[in-house]
Amino acid sequence: MIFKNISKTKLSLALISLVITFFIWQQGLRDSLNRPSVSFDISQKEQEIAELAVQSIPKNLKKFLITNDPINQINNALSEVPFDELTERNKIIRIISSKSNKLIIYKNRSKDFENESYNLLIDEIEKKTNNNSYKPNFDKFDLFEGDRFLYHLISKKFDFDDSALITKSFSSKMFLKILAIRVIPLLTIFLGSILALKSLWKVISLKKFGWKEIKSLDLELIDMVLLIAGGFVVLGELVSPLFSISLVELFSKDISNELSQSLKIFFGYLFMAIPPLWIIYYQIKSLNGEFDFKKDYFQFSFLPLKDAIIQGIKGWLTIVPFVLLISLIMNSLIENQNGSNPLLEIVLNNNNYLSFILLLVTTTLLAPLFEEIIFRGILLPTLSREFGVILGIIVSAFIFALAHLSLGEMPPLFVLGIGLGVTRIVSGSLLSSVIMHSLWNGLTFLNLFLLRT
Repeated sequence: MIFKNISKTKLSLALISLVITFFIWQQGLRDSLNRPSVSFDISQKEQEIAELAVQSIPKNLKKFLITNDPINQINNALSEVPFDELTERNKIIRIISSKSNKLIIYKNRSKDFENESYNLLIDEIEKKTNNNSYKPNFDKFDLFEGDRFLYHLISKKFDFDDSALITKSFSSKMFLKILAIRVIPLLTIFLGSILALKSLWKVISLKKFGWKEIKSLDLELIDMVLLIAGGFVVLGELVSPLFSISLVELFSKDISNELSQSLKIFFGYLFMAIPPLWIIYYQIKSLNGEFDFKKDYFQFSFLPLKDAIIQGIKGWLTIVPFVLLISLIMNSLIENQNGSNPLLEIVLNNNNYLSFILLLVTTTLLAPLFEEIIFRGILLPTLSREFGVILGIIVSAFIFALAHLSLGEMPPLFVLGIGLGVTRIVSGSLLSSVIMHSLWNGLTFLNLFLLRT
């Protein structure tokens, strides 16, 4: 029996934690449906970079990198969204790139922009629309030099030279960016597909999986409930943010909003990790009478380090095609998916380098290490011992996906969780899955970094 010899206090805490977790997760998943998908912004940023790179793209590569006019693609995408739901910047882009002359409609619908520069620009556009020979004072447009794509659009609208800002050097940088954005994923998919086929052939030919020995701690399923529901969710996701957010707000009154936001995420993650890690510490100490930091309780298997790194890279490459495939299927089945991780949008629109470094450390170091200890270091071995390796991988992957509280991203995260579980067991090293997780987050982070114009 699962709950044999368990104290009533422990059982009560587990049940209370489960109930609270149910309400937190169901509310979190419902809220995720109200968050817009970041894929729209990513696609637009990619087209903006393509347009700024046009003059530097070699002719023989243009047909591969640019299939349609980027400005038309942006305009078509924006026209599919109700005008009132667009950001102020996208409203301006929609107005400038539109072939329609009914701009007075747009002005009335947008009322007044909060950004005064946009109001001035609208006035200039109206004058140009009413009198095609109108020549504005081009110095007015210096206000938009900080947004090179918008400045470029304005130059096309009013027919003036923007080469002082959109220099050959800048355009070349944009070319390298669009090249990396398009080529890196294709290269990753190609290499990953080869590794996946090779691994599949190996399993078929040997007629067995190459599982390594899994060393699980002598913990029960109820300990997992207390760890995930009690530590990770109730204390980590519900209680800890109250302290981390208050701490940052107390000391960040005189810093930029971007840096303050990044500090909240960084310290939020640190504070969220403390309760479940403390529970693990207490659970191990109660089993052994002590917690010896020299012992490899989670089977990190640091040495040989080279093997762990290679297994992590192989696992990352192998899972990429599967995650992207499930994402494509989801996109084809469900139009306009919502629920993207809000961190993606924060990274995409961040222009503070210190803030960027904090987000990089959080996503590529803190998150992979903490999540792998919880899901592949403790949960997976325990579930595998109780229900078998395959079911252990599947259940731990499902809980991993669910814990991210994003309904739209659950299927890809579930597949990623399976890949991380397989890598953990095939390599026999938790470090391999940490490296794999870090690479996955790192590639996403790199792509968002490249998309900034």
